[in-house]
Amino acid sequence: MYMRYKQSPLLLTMILLLLLFTFSQGFRAASVTGIPKNDVAGFALIELFTSEGCSSCPSADEAVAKFLKGNTEQVFVLAFHVDYWDKLGWKDVFSKPAYSARQNKYAAVFKLESAYTPQIVVNGRYEFVGSNSAQLNRVVQKELAADMGKQVKLTASAVLNNHITVNCQLSEKTNLNLNIALVQLQASVDVKRGENQGRHLDHINVVRDFKTLALSGVTGKAELELPAGLAKKDCKVIAYLQDPVSMQISGVAEIAIQ
Repeated sequence: MYMRYKQSPLLLTMILLLLLFTFSQGFRAASVTGIPKNDVAGFALIELFTSEGCSSCPSADEAVAKFLKGNTEQVFVLAFHVDYWDKLGWKDVFSKPAYSARQNKYAAVFKLESAYTPQIVVNGRYEFVGSNSAQLNRVVQKELAADMGKQVKLTASAVLNNHITVNCQLSEKTNLNLNIALVQLQASVDVKRGENQGRHLDHINVVRDFKTLALSGVTGKAELELPAGLAKKDCKVIAYLQDPVSMQISGVAEIAIQ
């Protein structure tokens, strides 16, 4: 004998509202974080080419910082500050000609008319405007669903005179390039002149030193310089394998400095 329990209309309405609220909250959380950690298989190295002298760049800096905050599993960010804006009223203290040269290599690979800011490159495979959060989310999700890539193991230790020694061990022999970046985790600057005059700009993962090694085996070693005024706790090291011709990236790792 089965007994039926008759629900009241008010109770049913409350249950439906609760279910709808729960679903909407779950959908909202998924939209913010973008990629469920349990589904991560690959990796995404995001290279942001930016400048404090470019009025379009702060929105890209903010978009990437917000994205990284919600997506930390196998997502790596490098902010390269280029120097070709430095002649237009404001010298970006983080800029280097070498970072502009690196961006120009990507411009050649992607067959662009010229380099531009803000620009994002993901895994050396995709490029787009740095403030395009929707495109960033789509591309990163695609790359995280791909293969993990080559294994890279790192050690990084501080020695005298602000030098950082980085040792790299690979899972297999390779002829790829090994890029090693010293990354300042956070920085803030009050811009006095130029297109962003009067603005307070916050940065994350600013590349402060960068070395490229041409590998011929399973190990690599580099010396990086810690800028004056920074402690090792303010920085980390990110290293990644890259094809010198196609510029595609096949493995990445990061580590704190001991």
